[in-house]
Amino acid sequence: MTETTKRHGLLAGAALLAAMLGAGSALAADANTATSAADLGGMEGLVAAAKAEGELNVIALPPDWANYGKMIETFAAKYGIKVNSAQPDASSQDEINAAKQLAGQDRAPDVFDLGTNVALQNTDLFAPYKVATWADIPDALKDPEGAWVSDYGGYSSIGYDAGKVPTPTSMADLLKPEYKGKVALNGNPTQASAGFHGVMMAALANGGSADDIKPGLEFFKQLTEAGNFLPVDPTPATIESGQTPVVIDWEYLNVGQGDKLKGKLDWGTVVPEGAVVGAYYVQAINKDAPHPAAARLWQEFLFSDEGQNIWLQGYARPVRFDAMSKAGTIDAAAAKNLPEAKGTPVFLTQEQIKTQQDYLLENWEDAVE
Repeated sequence: MTETTKRHGLLAGAALLAAMLGAGSALAADANTATSAADLGGMEGLVAAAKAEGELNVIALPPDWANYGKMIETFAAKYGIKVNSAQPDASSQDEINAAKQLAGQDRAPDVFDLGTNVALQNTDLFAPYKVATWADIPDALKDPEGAWVSDYGGYSSIGYDAGKVPTPTSMADLLKPEYKGKVALNGNPTQASAGFHGVMMAALANGGSADDIKPGLEFFKQLTEAGNFLPVDPTPATIESGQTPVVIDWEYLNVGQGDKLKGKLDWGTVVPEGAVVGAYYVQAINKDAPHPAAARLWQEFLFSDEGQNIWLQGYARPVRFDAMSKAGTIDAAAAKNLPEAKGTPVFLTQEQIKTQQDYLLENWEDAVE
């Protein structure tokens, strides 16, 4: 090879590299504005763009929450994308705070997993995107433009250590002396969706409704006066240690605890009859995502049959449950493991949530002091 030939080869290589880098920048720009995979040439184009980015930043996703550990591992292995998981025990509001504080930085979250109320207060931070399975998702559970979309959920429930307390068959049972100092609620209901819906479950059990949470507040006042309410935020550690032998929380978290504690203690889960209240968590993409293609691929994965069945295997109820059941793509064995829920499920509208949360904000502390 002559020196001239070598120089021409170097120049050609440099030109090729420049072209590749230019294409990469164009892909990033396209991904930032893509509202569906079609904008990137379909799923193949989206996958290629996401792999080129190579990373995805997630936040507030505990591995033991609704099977997020398996979700992250499966996505990373399937696409060869490194998932950076920050602050797994953070709240929905912490996610929003992080996005604002880290705006413009490579460490900013690419995607959000949020309680609906927090999501609706921060839609200006979201990039609209519609996944391939968009049509399967009920209109009431998604933003029409794709800014946010409900993904997985479940019903409020009572988890209990059968070795320490009798099996509760109703909310009223928790007022009995056998439960003295033993009943914990997952999160302050003025801030946490799980806690709020726990109070709403108590309201439904005591004559209340989605428009009237007062009976639920009165129930917790009675629980406090009886000495049964335990003002401790439950965690897997407090459950295993016996500090919180009764926990009002989402069914998928309570059933999941039972799985993890097999052989250590007998942890059961009950959804009280006639007090079935549910909610979904929602997904959204950060409009300033440092990895915009990976963020969109993550959404596609979450709402795919594979992703939805991973939720179900973690005892959460995927938003596409009905559509997948009709299509025969649901994991039937996992579906059979969901707790029995008797009665018509109640899902609050956003207006109802706001009104009832405002009421709790004014009255909760006085009731449980």
